[in-house]
Formats: sequence, structure tokens, C-alpha cells
Amino acid sequence: MELGRALLVPLMVAAVVCLPVVIALLICADELVDRLAGRWARWRSRQRERRIIARLDRAVEADALTRNIDLSRMDRPDRQPLEQLATELRRLRGHQVGGSGRARVWHEATLASYDNRLRLACAALGIRQHLDELTGVDRELERVRVEGLLHRAGLILPGARPEHRQRHR
Repeated sequence: MELGRALLVPLMVAAVVCLPVVIALLICADELVDRLAGRWARWRSRQRERRIIARLDRAVEADALTRNIDLSRMDRPDRQPLEQLATELRRLRGHQVGGSGRARVWHEATLASYDNRLRLACAALGIRQHLDELTGVDRELERVRVEGLLHRAGLILPGARPEHRQRHR
């Protein structure tokens, strides 16, 4: 009996000392649970994003293999972002369409620059083009074809020839 009372007193003292800590934990439990739940949700979201990126990487690599595209050229540090290419193509396209009254040399330089940006956009999207190999009307037809393929890939050029042709049919 004496042993029981000897153990009971330290247990009661420990309970009284720990009681404020237990009450504080109960009061802050919601905040602690919310914080842990937020961390858990962020971790799950990052894991989901990693899985999606891994699936996209596998799909792009598989598509590149079936289409015989060398993906290593896309990792070059000198490669322009597609958004920048699209902006430049739209600007040059505007100069081509609205550039009446300019010198022929200016038009040719603008067209050469436009063709160069078309080549870069095609390389970025894995579209085959033959602008280098053709001249004259054949190059103009190839330009229309490439603009149509870029349009179908999601790079929309205002006033591009595919839309122009549909208006005049």
C-alpha cells in the first residue's frame, strides 16, 4: 500500500505539470492538423506533377523515335523560346502584309528573316520544312504549307496565308 501511494504522488505531480502542455496541444491541434494537411497536399501535388512530367517525357521521346527527331538539338542554350519566335513571326508577318511603298530590298530582307524564323519554329515543333531547298513560287507554296502546319500545331499567325486563302474562295 505504501508503494502505491509513493507512486501515486509523482504521477499526480507529473499530471499537473503536463496538464498545460496537453491543453495547449488540444487548442492548437486544428492548426497543427491544417499545417500537416497542407504539407501533405503540397507533397502530393509535387508528386503528381513529377509523374505527369515523366509521362510527357516518355511520350515525347517515343514520338521523337517514331518520327526520327533528334531531341538533343532542343537542349541547346542558344535555342530561342517558342513564344519569342511566335512574336517575331507575327511582327515580320505584319511587315510583309502592310509594307507597301517600301523598297524591294527591304521586302526581300523581311521575307528572308521571316523564312528563317519559320525554320526555327519548325525545328522547335519538330515539323519538316523544305524552305532551304526551294525557290520562287515553290518556296512561296512551301511557306504557305509550313504556315498551315504551324497553325495546326497551335502557333497562330494573324493574317497568315491559310486564313487568307479561305477568305478569297
